Amino acid sequence: MNKSNKVPVTVLTGFLGAGKTTLLNYILSEDHGEKIAVIVNEFGEVGIDNQLVVGADEEIFEMNNGCICCNVRGDLIRVLYDLREKRSARNEEEKLEFDRIVIETTGLANPGPVAQTFFVDLSIAEYYQLDSIVTVVDSYHAHSQLDRSHEAQEQIAFADVLLLNKIDLVNEDELTILENRLRKMNPAARIQYGEHSQVELTKILDIFSFDLERKLEIAPNFLSEHHHHHHDDHVKAIVLRTDKPLNLRKVEMWMDIVIKMLGPNMYRYKGILNIENLEKRFVFQGVHMLFAGYADRPWEQHERRKSEMVVIGEDLDERWFQEQFEKCTST
Repeated sequence: MNKSNKVPVTVLTGFLGAGKTTLLNYILSEDHGEKIAVIVNEFGEVGIDNQLVVGADEEIFEMNNGCICCNVRGDLIRVLYDLREKRSARNEEEKLEFDRIVIETTGLANPGPVAQTFFVDLSIAEYYQLDSIVTVVDSYHAHSQLDRSHEAQEQIAFADVLLLNKIDLVNEDELTILENRLRKMNPAARIQYGEHSQVELTKILDIFSFDLERKLEIAPNFLSEHHHHHHDDHVKAIVLRTDKPLNLRKVEMWMDIVIKMLGPNMYRYKGILNIENLEKRFVFQGVHMLFAGYADRPWEQHERRKSEMVVIGEDLDERWFQEQFEKCTST
């Protein structure tokens, strides 16, 4: 949960035509009582999405000179700085009031560098908090998009929430097959459902991304997918668990090695760790080469103390991860 006064930021991503702008309009149109600053990213010199974004009270910031996730990431930081200055302005004419930010990326964007922005810039990290990355999935076209597009797989990998949209166009069996495929790729993401991108807003806003105990309950069911539907996805998830207390120094040394060796291949990783001689849970999350961790709430008296970690990436050796994770135990 957001335990600070930081401004929460939600990133909307998803492949072309999945329904991101429809979801954004739905968010802005609902009676949620919040003022939202919106950053819309689109390719080309002239933006199209601004004609579709509704809501007179919202400020629309467009960056039309490229993709938010690559050559204009500096512009994203600049816009976030500008928003902070306007929100803090003493002059009422310059002041801009908003409660949260929603960033809509282009359909071809890799959300990773957007998420990295909230790790790499200290001033940004002190003022804003990444709430969640919501990936909108076109349930009808998802398999073909994932089969041919590496970007579509990356968008699944980075998600905290997978919104399965257009569920009215598929039957229950088709939806189950899609769910199982997505869970193999990202077991830590919550799966929600929608038609015309409509979903209860409490399912995608103010969720703040740590609820691993519940999220990883689905991990043992990875292989329940129907055998005659096999997809060779580049992106896969590794789930690590141990009941033995971990040695923090060993964890730090291992993570240093992992990040140097495999950082570019690790799209998203997060965990809750039971560290020896620490009466609080240690939680962390990372994106590629950048990660942050902190001591969370105290372990409850009757709570099972265990360490759980999920690593989502490409070309990762699951056996090696399991072995190294076990070597981090205090024994």
